[in-house]
Amino acid sequence: MTTTLRRVLVGAAAALSTVLVTATDASAVTKLTQAQAESMFRNAGITWSSSGGCTNRNVSTCTSFDQLNLTSAQGAVTLKQASGCALNITGGTETGHASGTYSHWNGYKLDFSHYTCLTNYVHSAFSYIGLRGDGAPQYKSGAGNIYADEGSHWDVTFYNCGGC
Repeated sequence: MTTTLRRVLVGAAAALSTVLVTATDASAVTKLTQAQAESMFRNAGITWSSSGGCTNRNVSTCTSFDQLNLTSAQGAVTLKQASGCALNITGGTETGHASGTYSHWNGYKLDFSHYTCLTNYVHSAFSYIGLRGDGAPQYKSGAGNIYADEGSHWDVTFYNCGGC
């Protein structure tokens, strides 16, 4: 191993020392702990709430960020910065959401309160792509993330960080 490659690898390891990396079928995905995600959101001015007042991933009335993909958290921060809107997360990686590869449980989705500012931003900045199977109108960002209007909240699938 060359000295340059060794330096790059050591630097990368140091940068990721606070996150847990796990492998998926597609590629390695960086996962966050509850505390890491909360810190990112707090620093960006993003709030969160839970109908159960808890963060336990295994309780459906909680709002958990445990095992949230780093790119999903970064996508929320990008959304906050780009939209200038207040953002409140009402759903994360807790049980009780639909299953699938790009699911809440697997760290790809976050739910946001249905604020007028956010709705106006999504409608003006993203492309309408039709109705989801359950009838929810969907919008696609330039980065490829999908925003589904579920009426009471926005269900967002973060395939990437949204241009962070």
